[in-house]
Amino acid sequence: MSIEVRPATEFADVATLVGPKKPTSNVCFCLSYRIGSKENVALRGQERADRVQELCRHDPPPGLIAYLGDEPVGWAALHPRRDTSFARNRLIPHVDDLDVWSLWCIRVRPGHRGQGISHALVDGAIAYATSRGAPAIEGYPVDNRGEKVNQTMAYVGTRRLFEKAGFVKAADTGSTLDGFPRVLMRLALD
Repeated sequence: MSIEVRPATEFADVATLVGPKKPTSNVCFCLSYRIGSKENVALRGQERADRVQELCRHDPPPGLIAYLGDEPVGWAALHPRRDTSFARNRLIPHVDDLDVWSLWCIRVRPGHRGQGISHALVDGAIAYATSRGAPAIEGYPVDNRGEKVNQTMAYVGTRRLFEKAGFVKAADTGSTLDGFPRVLMRLALD
């Protein structure tokens, strides 16, 4: 069965992939970089779900979903950098003034890892950003030099994953995750 990557417009599928197991939890839904810190901290339980449901109706939506048949199996957070907290992030530098898109979270559901879904999500992000006229796409993965990355922290991706998709290192960052430095990887789009 082939992997299909589509815009994240179906809230139930987004919730399956990045929603908390307990609906009253105040975690994830991949909001921490997508909305301002003050709003992110203020949103609680159902309010978080409601905010994500609203974002699924926006153009562009909050990200992309990988499907195997009708089953959502992977998530990629993707959006123009100017509308994310990366626009003001002091640890992740701006390389230039291009209106780049940011790809900052890649998640694959347990039981579906090792099937190329992360690669399909990165390729889908490239295709979607290109179709929307983005001049470039950036990611901020860890440079783990082949060492094992804690699954909880692997959501940012690895330098190797981005390199396989044609991205090149554009800058070092001041950010680390799970002891690994994060790098700014960029791909110019046509």
